[in-house]
Amino acid sequence: MSWLDRFPLLWLTVLALWMAVAPITPEPHLVEKLGMLWQGSLVRPIDIFDLFLHATPLVLLGLRLWRLKAKRGSV
Repeated sequence: MSWLDRFPLLWLTVLALWMAVAPITPEPHLVEKLGMLWQGSLVRPIDIFDLFLHATPLVLLGLRLWRLKAKRGSV
């Protein structure tokens, strides 16, 4: 996972926030797809892909921050 450590934190944060709220109107895709997942109606492959697409940068940001905290904690 050293490739993730080399990715600039600023750009990863911007990408994660942008993908989390895109498109802004009428409702962000991430919110819509998580609602569908919660309701049990997330069954179409395009919807599953859309959830994956919009959530991946947030997951990567979380991993990057976790690795950064772990690295600073061990020093």
